Amino acid sequence: MKAKNILLAVLLLFAVLPAEAAKVNFKKYFTGGTLRLDCVREGNAQGDTVWVSRWLDRNAAWHGSRTQLLDPFDCGDYRVVVRDARSGQEIYSRGYSNLFREYKATEKGRRVKMRFEETLLVPMPKRAVRIALQRRDADQRMVDATVVDFDPSVQRLDTIWRQGERRDLEVHGDPSKKVDVVIVAQGYDGESPQKVGVDFYRMKEILFGKAPFSNHRTDFNVYGVVGDVEAAFGTFGIDRYLMTFSVHRLHDLIGTTPCDFIIVMVNDETYGGGAIYNFYAVSSLHRMAEYVLPHEFGHSFGGLADEYVDEEMSYSGLHSHDYEPLEPNITNLKDFGRKWQSMLPEGTPVPTPDNNNVPKSQCGPLGVYEGAGYSSKGVYRPAMHCMMRDYAPFCPVCAKRLEEIFGLYTR
Repeated sequence: MKAKNILLAVLLLFAVLPAEAAKVNFKKYFTGGTLRLDCVREGNAQGDTVWVSRWLDRNAAWHGSRTQLLDPFDCGDYRVVVRDARSGQEIYSRGYSNLFREYKATEKGRRVKMRFEETLLVPMPKRAVRIALQRRDADQRMVDATVVDFDPSVQRLDTIWRQGERRDLEVHGDPSKKVDVVIVAQGYDGESPQKVGVDFYRMKEILFGKAPFSNHRTDFNVYGVVGDVEAAFGTFGIDRYLMTFSVHRLHDLIGTTPCDFIIVMVNDETYGGGAIYNFYAVSSLHRMAEYVLPHEFGHSFGGLADEYVDEEMSYSGLHSHDYEPLEPNITNLKDFGRKWQSMLPEGTPVPTPDNNNVPKSQCGPLGVYEGAGYSSKGVYRPAMHCMMRDYAPFCPVCAKRLEEIFGLYTR
């Protein structure tokens, strides 16, 4: 057992980004400021369109990495790509997902068009650029869906002046070399400042309560903002699913606060939460928040999939397609070589028989266990237990991806 633990520690210690992307000279192309795009996506399962509804000068320095400008991960359903208008060179990109992906898999989403808000933050360009809002095609390749021209010398930019009061909860350094997390506190009208402060502290400590986050505390800056962003239970008919559709309002509230990732903390003792990759995470103050928050942050921070089974969910067939799921911690064996096949101990059967003797406080041996991504058949997970399944520790596959994300924001 000790040998296995040492091997895992070495693996995580030397985890690097999956591919060394071409370097972009930040100072050549960007001013050091931040451009905000408020977008609207409208559609259903039959198709969708997306457009920029508002251009904003965020009036703040670029908080993201100035060296890791191109996204090395093939994760998320969408991607924003900034190209230099003169040369056509790609100078910035990030993948993300949103609530629309889940909506179009629901019964209503197959028939009824609905609008969804998105907010994208990119470095402020020095000169004219073309910004592509990409989506995946039928073969899961990223293709341009909407392309807009932006010239900072002529484009009129709005500015948000009304923003929430920022609190520095735990700051360890330059935002461009840290993971910047904003905790937005909802439902505190009439509450004492002491109550808000106590809850901020609790949520911050929960964030760092589980490995590998506990091992990277000084790689984070954590800020707090108070305000209503209309997060509510019952998203897509699931009682515990706690989400907000008011994404533009959420970013208005955050204002100029350095922000790579968002956690919405809802002042409610009811069990619930939710998250979307590179979008936001939500958790209530239920006593199980110490498990709910790291699980949800695993979604928004690492692009990890749910590993549990729930056939009654309206989008339980989300991963049963002819292509490999995008999430790194589940597979339908269509292209398992892209997943954790190289991490398996020699001789591991694929699929791997369940080991019901593994206690829920442990992940158990690495394998390929059936039952994940809400489906009991045809979708597989790396371990018997995991934070993304039943609130066990993050398994080696999930931990490896999280370590890679740390590198994307701190290198």
